[in-house]
Amino acid sequence: MKKLLAALIICGATSSANAQLFYAQGGANLANITKNGDGDTEDNNMLTTFNVGVMGRFGISETIDLESGLLLTGRGSKAETYFNGGADYVKAKFNPLYVELPLNLIINVPTTTSTKLFFNAGPYIAVGVGGKSKLETKVGPLISNSSSDIEFSNDDPFTSGQDDAAYNKLKRFDFGLNAGVGLDLKSFIIKANYGFGLSKINSTESNNSSDDKNKYRTISLSVGIPLSR
Repeated sequence: MKKLLAALIICGATSSANAQLFYAQGGANLANITKNGDGDTEDNNMLTTFNVGVMGRFGISETIDLESGLLLTGRGSKAETYFNGGADYVKAKFNPLYVELPLNLIINVPTTTSTKLFFNAGPYIAVGVGGKSKLETKVGPLISNSSSDIEFSNDDPFTSGQDDAAYNKLKRFDFGLNAGVGLDLKSFIIKANYGFGLSKINSTESNNSSDDKNKYRTISLSVGIPLSR
């Protein structure tokens, strides 16, 4: 896992270092996990988390760029159950963290001399590096809180092999597709992105194509600050 994580970092750093546009990015994620085989999610389960990192773009033509970089990004979901008229509850949050390497095709649409509308789409790969699961319960006057580190298996991203798989562990590697839209305002960049996970997150599930249950869905709203152009 350490070798593959190092490879991701090297790929992202190398691509960003040679970029024609190099920018720092940060923002909020609205993360969720599909609940059934049709890929449906519950809005109430959406978890607010974050994304931060560096990105670079390489011009192919006047209107087309390639974009890549490295992002530390949060995934996950939450669940809340209330009873006794809402006086008591159980609240759970599940927030794994990943280092993500996206590869986007950017289509630029100039709107003014200083502003460009752009659309992005492409694949991503990501490796799990940490995160927490938290549980809060309230029954009458008693409130309890607990948290635990999220554990990952040592799965092989290129095969269906699952080393050290267990029901309480996530797959180390995630992959999927990104699609988004944004504005390049020269002094800063704003964008919205949708991450469509293709890998089942449970380490005990090796067949990603069986259905769309237990896959990440992530909306990202981000601001980028150009470091060089």
